Amino acid sequence: MRLHNSYTNQVEEFVPIDGNKVKMYVCGPTVYDYAHLGHARCYITWDVLYRYLKFRGYDVTYCRNVTDVDDKILKKAEKEGKTPEEVSRYWYKQFSNSMQALNVLKPDIEPFATKTLGEMISIIKDLISKGYAYEANGDVYFRVKKFPKYGYLSKQPIDQLESGARIEVGEHKEDPLDFALWKRDEKFGYNSPWGVGRPGWHIECSAMNRKYLGKTIDIHAGGADLIFPHHENEIAQSECANGCKFVNYWLHNGFVTINKEKMSKSLGNFLTIDDLLKKYDANTIRFFILTNHYRMPVEFSDEALSSAQAGVKRMLNAKATKIDDSYDISKTDAYKQFVEAMDDDLNTSKALAVLFDLTNRANKDEAGAYTTLYKLASVLGFNFKKSELSKEELDKALEHVSEQLGETFSDMDSLIKYRKQARDEKNWAVADKIRIALDECSIVLKDSKEGTTWEAK
Repeated sequence: MRLHNSYTNQVEEFVPIDGNKVKMYVCGPTVYDYAHLGHARCYITWDVLYRYLKFRGYDVTYCRNVTDVDDKILKKAEKEGKTPEEVSRYWYKQFSNSMQALNVLKPDIEPFATKTLGEMISIIKDLISKGYAYEANGDVYFRVKKFPKYGYLSKQPIDQLESGARIEVGEHKEDPLDFALWKRDEKFGYNSPWGVGRPGWHIECSAMNRKYLGKTIDIHAGGADLIFPHHENEIAQSECANGCKFVNYWLHNGFVTINKEKMSKSLGNFLTIDDLLKKYDANTIRFFILTNHYRMPVEFSDEALSSAQAGVKRMLNAKATKIDDSYDISKTDAYKQFVEAMDDDLNTSKALAVLFDLTNRANKDEAGAYTTLYKLASVLGFNFKKSELSKEELDKALEHVSEQLGETFSDMDSLIKYRKQARDEKNWAVADKIRIALDECSIVLKDSKEGTTWEAK
């Protein structure tokens, strides 16, 4: 398996530190607002990596943090007259619901920043004792120039970084490049050796990595917007505190753009996952994201989502047979092609092409094709379970058909009997009218020798 390492800017063979065990960390959300399509791209991407590593037999420990102490959370709390805990708890629940709706697996470990303060303080004390950090009027800063490799991940020379660095009003830095490990905050802070304050954003991930995964991990992933300064600072503080390499493989996904601009809350051009799910289902959103290579930017448009909707519908409506768990898919060409694509730096677009070929073969009743399709599509996180209609939705569908035909139907059984009679009488116009009207209400009719069944699509 080969992965693109952002640190070396090379596609490298993936070799875990400890046999088949993989320690994987992904920067999680700052919980103060709705998750948007950019978040969907990030967490679906690394959900696929997590699923695929397990599919290939690796023993994965996946940690994704929750930032529940942050300037944005504090501003929201003040604006709404709530405590920071109330704000973060509410928005974490919304985030979790959005991830579940997208069929994103929960990580093995999901630590909260506020529950890891002891580890953060411990690392900061280590950095101060080693001369890499200093306290100034209740704040603690990291001495960037004490770490010669600073800027290597982001490919920014130190002199280039210096030219844009500034000391803001109220800061007591020795150097404009130095960044905060601890911030004085007497209103919302926590006790520390340097007075009441709260951690800087970057130290949170270093602390949670060390506490839950260890000093050196296999994979650290996140969005490309985190490369600088967040991940650059993580490397500096972790390697100086721990005295060893922090991460072996740095992986970053590209942005989601609208009109060629990165989607973000600050620009006000973001689409929330909840709003998107009102128009497109989770499989469609996942298909849209996986059609593109994870490192490339993705341009959002309704046309692109509609195209993805058609593609995923074709795959999920493949002629289904009973899943044969005894069927060894690893002996098939499709399996080998799928693995070859995914082993090539997660080439999901090639993997999807394999799934489409299997769809065609399943529709031709080729033995084992549907079982292979189902199992490989599941590795990419597609959900083949048909959605269920509520009683209200079903009643509306029956009402719609009744209006189209000028007849009244109390339930689906009576409608299916009416359609069967029309077919027996070769009244194809009426039979088709029923099928089309139900399709408009997201209900699919399936005719077989045993009779007619229906399901939500």
